[in-house]
Amino acid sequence: MAQFINAKEDLVTEAIDGLLAASGGALSRLDGYPHIKVVFRSDWDKSKVALLSGGGSGHEPAHAGFVGKGMLTAAVCGEVFASPSVDAVLAGILAVTGDAGCLLIVKNYTGDRLNFGLAAERARALGRKVEMVVVDDDIALPHLPQPRGVAGTLFVHKVAGALAEDGANLSEVTQAAKDVIGKVASIGMSLDTCTIPGSSKEERIGAGKAELGLGIHGEPGVEQVDFSTAMSAMTTVVDKLRDHAGGNTVAIVNNLGSTTPLEMSVLTHALTSSGLVGKIIGPAPLMTSLDMHGFSVSIMEATADELAALAVPVSMPAWPGMMDVVAPPVVGLPDGLTPIEPIPSKNDKTRQVIENVADLLISAEGQLNALDAKSGDGDTGSTLATAARSLKSSLDRMPLADLTQLFPALGNELSQTMGGSSGVILAIYFNAAGDACANGASVQKALVDGLERVSQVGGASVGDRTMIDALAPALEALPDGIAAAASAARAGADSTASIHRAKAGRAAYVPEENLKGHNDPGAEAVALLFGALAQEMGT
Repeated sequence: MAQFINAKEDLVTEAIDGLLAASGGALSRLDGYPHIKVVFRSDWDKSKVALLSGGGSGHEPAHAGFVGKGMLTAAVCGEVFASPSVDAVLAGILAVTGDAGCLLIVKNYTGDRLNFGLAAERARALGRKVEMVVVDDDIALPHLPQPRGVAGTLFVHKVAGALAEDGANLSEVTQAAKDVIGKVASIGMSLDTCTIPGSSKEERIGAGKAELGLGIHGEPGVEQVDFSTAMSAMTTVVDKLRDHAGGNTVAIVNNLGSTTPLEMSVLTHALTSSGLVGKIIGPAPLMTSLDMHGFSVSIMEATADELAALAVPVSMPAWPGMMDVVAPPVVGLPDGLTPIEPIPSKNDKTRQVIENVADLLISAEGQLNALDAKSGDGDTGSTLATAARSLKSSLDRMPLADLTQLFPALGNELSQTMGGSSGVILAIYFNAAGDACANGASVQKALVDGLERVSQVGGASVGDRTMIDALAPALEALPDGIAAAASAARAGADSTASIHRAKAGRAAYVPEENLKGHNDPGAEAVALLFGALAQEMGT
């Protein structure tokens, strides 16, 4: 798998230097590359308790992304998924620890515990006051004697960081961290494993499956479960967490790496709909697992003091802040925006034609998507199928017996259900056709008028590789019968395969070689539609 890296051995050091270069001077590092990779606050004066955390890289923005006022004083970074050395941890401790002492916040992995633990002993031998806490928030394997530390660690960073910044002593900061650790619970789910730079990807999660409770280093989860929807996935996670929730439950919604913001918002909707939590941090990539396509949820029943600590703003851009979970505020549409509903009327033949055409577009969804993937974003079939399904469900309230009303009603319906430029184009088309019908034009003339209006507004014409290449010849041939119109539409659609430079639509931004030999998907949809009409209506 191609990745934006240079040399594998320079990956972490170059990433750290990129973070520092973009920090505006807020972050510095120790001069110990490549073995000692310690990021710390540039403004640190050692007058307060220092907080150190870290571990293997690959979890960004954790941990260096949370170094700053109110959270970590320093982060000790290892190579990808590898604990930093004892010397690296000790260097970090010595660099930032003053008379107030320091607290090491360690995730419960053997390498981290050993290296941070030995470094703490050596620092104490040198006269430093050092305490260490171990985070073990993963509940995926409830009977495991040593649960893993995962994204719930960030609760500890934030609460302890706020207290330390406020001047609390080492004993107070340590106790606050232990209190948080005692009630944090986390679990994750993923649709795919992660890709470790320079290594082959493990393909262990099959199609239609999701892995529950996998670790942040790609370790196998507790089980593979059937995957159907975001709601079902979140419900499974919520069910595991529910026994750990209480009155003031805060959730961290964490993107494990490559889950899109759109997916994360859908998952957040599922979580907030469950009633499990009252406050939320995220959704955001906070403790990732390289490019893992998954998410995790960490929860904590917080006291008033802990809520106050979590709410303190910090300047690090990686920290999203804590928000109250609210019902989505909904405001009524402005006056004049809602279309006037037409008076429904029946016409069995018109209804049958519309239903059959809609069924055709639904059945052609995959075919048109595949064609659109050659020249666009691969969604033409889905857009038309969505509109067709909505149109079928709205026929009972359509004025099927009155074309002067039916055309604009179709336009209004499609403009609301199709989205993008397609819905707008068809809304313009059918509203113009309705105006022409109302002024006494024939159906054929009304449809031609609609096409002219679309060309005026959209700027496309025959030869520009759009739906017009099929629609214009079809309407021109329509006086000779629907079969002639279908034949002309097919010829027009097929002609677009030899038009290698689009002048309108999304295909205008696509290289010529991508278009060669492929029909424009919009024109193909028109040809399919007229073909269906010809079959339905005969002569």
